[in-house]
Amino acid sequence: MLRWLFLSLVLFVSPVAAQEERSLGNASDASGCMNCHDQPAVTSVLHTAHMVKADARTGVVDQGCQNCHGDSRDHVARLRGREARPPPSVVFAGPRASPVEKRNETCAGCHEGGTATHWQGSLHQTSNVACTNCHKSHPVQDPVLVKTAQAPICFSCHADKRAAALKPSHHPVTEGRMTCADCHNPHGSLTQTMLRGATVNDTCLTCHDEKRGPFLWEHAPVQEQCTICHTPHGTVQPALLKQRPPFLCQNCHDSSTHNSQPFSGASLPGGALPSKQMVLRACLNCHSAVHGSNHPSGARFSR
Repeated sequence: MLRWLFLSLVLFVSPVAAQEERSLGNASDASGCMNCHDQPAVTSVLHTAHMVKADARTGVVDQGCQNCHGDSRDHVARLRGREARPPPSVVFAGPRASPVEKRNETCAGCHEGGTATHWQGSLHQTSNVACTNCHKSHPVQDPVLVKTAQAPICFSCHADKRAAALKPSHHPVTEGRMTCADCHNPHGSLTQTMLRGATVNDTCLTCHDEKRGPFLWEHAPVQEQCTICHTPHGTVQPALLKQRPPFLCQNCHDSSTHNSQPFSGASLPGGALPSKQMVLRACLNCHSAVHGSNHPSGARFSR
């Protein structure tokens, strides 16, 4: 009787155990992982550069998903009883995510040099930002690389820049016609604010080349730094100006050099001392070539 009971238990348990072992598969084979992780959010990685078998850098042929997730033999091992399954060696998202240093070390194993040359010591790296805070490796198209999707990802941390980008005068970032990465290198650069250019002006002149010069008559603040007059992320003034003229101009050009009285609200039409310099483009009504002039008579940037 005991012999028949033992045989019946073996016949009942063995197929279940075998089925579980087959479903978990081999950690070094991506198809084995997909037996359990068959959700579209995971299987989409098969259509990305991370899973190209012909590219030796991916390590897919020899290591499968372990190339990124580390040694996961304990994770795929057959469980006994109600034992909790341990996570893979490297988890990139969720409540059981690995430490930032471990996740970034995995990514840096392949993604080093190029635009990531200055990652070590960059503002994001020293702020303990993980690559997976911005990037998603499983989708066919990483959202942060899509023009219309990048800004919301950056704004999730940089809320002050989101507020600025919603002001009337702004670069077309929220419209998806340019991205934060057009001006900034999120992986680090030689500048404190991770600009792509060596200086603020080098970055701005990448698009605004007509302001580059050299000019016969050069306006000093233009040559020094664009942000003396402009706020790049957004403002309530036209042309991203920090203040409206003539108040902006009077920060440098005081009343002793040009006007007998400084402009104020009293100089507006209808005020006690109305002035034509307070309407329309104010100082720029006459000094229209404010970024610099090549005209022989352009010493005052009037032509």
